[in-house]
Amino acid sequence: MFLRRIMTAAAETKKVPIPARGVDHRGKIVLAPMVRSGELPSRLLALKYGADLVWGPEIVDRAIIGTTKRINETTKVVEWFRLANHGKKDPPPGAKENVVFATLPDKESKRLIFQMGTSDPDRAVEAARVVATDVDGIDVNAGCPKPFSTSGGMGAALLRTPDKLCAILEALVKNILPEYQIGITVKIRILETAAETETLVRRLVATGITGLTVHCRTTPMRPRERAIRGQLRMIADICREAGVACLMNGDVESREEGKKLAEEFGANGAMIATAAEKNPSCFQTTEQGGLLPWKEVVTEYIKTAMAVENRFSNTKYLLTQMVPGKEAAYRLVTQCKSYSDLVKALELDDLVEAAKVCDVARGLDQPPPPKHGKKGHNNPSAMAAGGKMRSKSEKKQKPLSERGSTKTEVKPEAVAA
Repeated sequence: MFLRRIMTAAAETKKVPIPARGVDHRGKIVLAPMVRSGELPSRLLALKYGADLVWGPEIVDRAIIGTTKRINETTKVVEWFRLANHGKKDPPPGAKENVVFATLPDKESKRLIFQMGTSDPDRAVEAARVVATDVDGIDVNAGCPKPFSTSGGMGAALLRTPDKLCAILEALVKNILPEYQIGITVKIRILETAAETETLVRRLVATGITGLTVHCRTTPMRPRERAIRGQLRMIADICREAGVACLMNGDVESREEGKKLAEEFGANGAMIATAAEKNPSCFQTTEQGGLLPWKEVVTEYIKTAMAVENRFSNTKYLLTQMVPGKEAAYRLVTQCKSYSDLVKALELDDLVEAAKVCDVARGLDQPPPPKHGKKGHNNPSAMAAGGKMRSKSEKKQKPLSERGSTKTEVKPEAVAA
């Protein structure tokens, strides 16, 4: 009924045409873009439990530009990687491969939005061209308040430079939309006053974008502060007048709540962030089983992470969000250094052999190298370009040509979506 009402209302109003390869955001409950929490296994699990669309984590334009695209023959994952150069012009011999972005087309096709961090129109277009044939939309991040984004004039900093933000969107609409036939969208936060927000939104919807997501918090607000919905209906009305889809974000806990809030405030759909990070089964309807026990969801997450050979450090981080802190398993997970450790800590005996194979693929079957100097950053989604992107306990992964045909027992095709 929710989808039918949204689509009926949309048919009665102006609507920006959706490109041939694009996706309409109307009537959708989607996974929000989240640093670390929006990597491939998290997206696949959200889709398995019913998310209509998924956003990847913010990838800075400079990070994706210059990467090399390949298909991982073992996992069937499409990867964009670069060799770590540690600040030098050319990578040294034996440099590590840093995977900047990855997708599993068999599961994410027609449902994946690439979110970009950018502060320059030309660079935004160059970056979008790198991934445009493999994603279903390009979303510009104009809402992230974290310093790694705002310090470069990206994220929420763009809200203070609306001319630049509009120029970026116009450049993408002009160059990417017609060539690749995917939609261009933007994610923003509300401004201090309704008048300021209205002025900004009216400018944004006039750039040719197909969708706008509004996080119902101001830039200084933190997640622990309740979302402010007072400006939401006004934003949704402006988007509807322009024919642009409007999604709402902020304190949405479930599919049912997302539908209810969207209808209440006139939005076309809703985006779920923190609740999905903790338990992605929040995308299920009550009829489908609703929110599942954490152990069941964690088991599916580990299977999925191993099937795509996810970076162990990222898998471990997500598990610390999914396993309740009061559980004895939480402390055990924090001490794990390999997939084998994880399945043992969580008593997943049927995954022992698959974990061993994944450990070999990720280099976790070897002792960690000696530590030198300061701890490096281990989050590719939060880096502008290059840098350390692999756990120190992971050795250099062999090139695909040298990896043979050994496959993880939890096969990619078994990862349900």
